[in-house]
Amino acid sequence: MSSPIYRRILLKLSGEALMGSQGLSIDPETVARIAEEIRDVRDLNVQVAIVIGGGNIFRGLSASARGMDRVSADYMGMLATVINALALQDRLERYGVPTRVLSAIKMEELAEPFIRRRAIRHLEKGRVVIFAAGTGNPFFTTDTAAALRAVEVEAEAILKGTKVDGVYDSDPMTNKDAKRYDHLTYMDIIRKQLKVMDTTAVTLCMDNDLPIIVFNLRKHGNLKRVLLGEDVGTKVDGGKP
Repeated sequence: MSSPIYRRILLKLSGEALMGSQGLSIDPETVARIAEEIRDVRDLNVQVAIVIGGGNIFRGLSASARGMDRVSADYMGMLATVINALALQDRLERYGVPTRVLSAIKMEELAEPFIRRRAIRHLEKGRVVIFAAGTGNPFFTTDTAAALRAVEVEAEAILKGTKVDGVYDSDPMTNKDAKRYDHLTYMDIIRKQLKVMDTTAVTLCMDNDLPIIVFNLRKHGNLKRVLLGEDVGTKVDGGKP
C-alpha cells in the first residue's frame, strides 16, 4: 500500500453530513459510516483533527435572517456543533478510536477547553481531535474555524467532505452541464465566488499556504483515497494547474 501524502490533516464536515437520507438530524448509520472512514485513515498513522458544523440542527445565519438576534443565533449554532461532535466521538470510541472533543466555549462536563498545545499533544498521541463550538465567536463560520484550527495545529491540508465529487462552476445537483474543476487557486475561488469555503477561510488558507481538497464524503473509501494521493476531488492551493 502507498504511504499517506499527509501526516496530519483537518477534516471539515458539514452538520448536514450526519443526516443521511432519512431526514434525521443525526442518522446513526451515517455517523457510523463516517466514523469507519476516519478509523481507516487513522490506521494509516495519519493524525486526524475534525471541525464539524451544526446546520443539521440549527443554522444561526438563517435564524438571524428570520428576525433572531444574530449573536444569540450564532451561539445557538455553536452549541449545535457540540452535539454533533459528541455524536461522532461516541461512534468513534465504539470502534476503539480514542477521541477528544475540544470546545471553544467552556463546558467542562462535556468537553475539554480548546488549548492549542493540548490539541497538538492529543494528535501526537494518536487521538482523533474534534474541535467544537466554532471559533467561540459570533459572525464566524465553521469554515473559518476549520481554517483557523488547521493553522493552529499545523495541519498539512484541509479535507472538506461534501455530497459532490469536487468543486463545480455551478450546482451539479440542478445543472447537469456543470463543469467540475480538478484544480483551483485560492484567487480562483475568490474571483469566481465559488462556494468552497467562505472568503475569510480561503484567505486564511492562502496566507498560510494551506491546501484544501474538496471531495465526495458519501462515496465509501474516498477519504482514504485522498490521503493515498489518488486523483479524487478538487485541490485548491496557491500554484498553477
